[in-house]
Amino acid sequence: MRSMNSRDVEQAVAEMVQVLTPYEARDWQSPAGSLEWNCWTTAAHVAHDLLAYAGQVAAKPGSAYLPFDLVIRADAPPRDVLEVVIASGRLLSSALAVAGPDARAWHWGATDPGGFAALGVNEILVHTYDITQGLGISWLPPESLCAAVLARLFPDAPQGDPVQVLLWSTGRVDLEDRPRVTSWILKAAID
Repeated sequence: MRSMNSRDVEQAVAEMVQVLTPYEARDWQSPAGSLEWNCWTTAAHVAHDLLAYAGQVAAKPGSAYLPFDLVIRADAPPRDVLEVVIASGRLLSSALAVAGPDARAWHWGATDPGGFAALGVNEILVHTYDITQGLGISWLPPESLCAAVLARLFPDAPQGDPVQVLLWSTGRVDLEDRPRVTSWILKAAID
């Protein structure tokens, strides 16, 4: 299993922005795929999680999440929300790039920088998928990033196309004769 890193986060953010930017004029108040959130809120959630992961990696708390939240003005257009995603992604990427391999911070246990990279990439990929579904865009996440996320966050996932398996593992699609996943906890903790 290869360790994920800052370059993976940068690649995933670039993919999200490239895919969604041409559709900034669409209705971002529409539901994001099967989520209860709309597309705008889902993109803001991605930015929030990337910033939260960056804070964890930078501060290295051992037992909880830092008590802060990202707030994006409600009147911010989709273009601005995507810029906040870029900023939050760069903060996570920068924190990962300077963290030593032995650095640990809390996310359901002691998690290394590679775990936080996987968590960030997962958020970006699955929620970009949700947003594209809500905006009526045909898109699937990159196979190589999906395979890396599966290896780190879902080691017990079934074999198969990494894109479909990741979407199934996060409750977004059906997979062959398996029931749809309805709950999961993203644990990147290391033993």
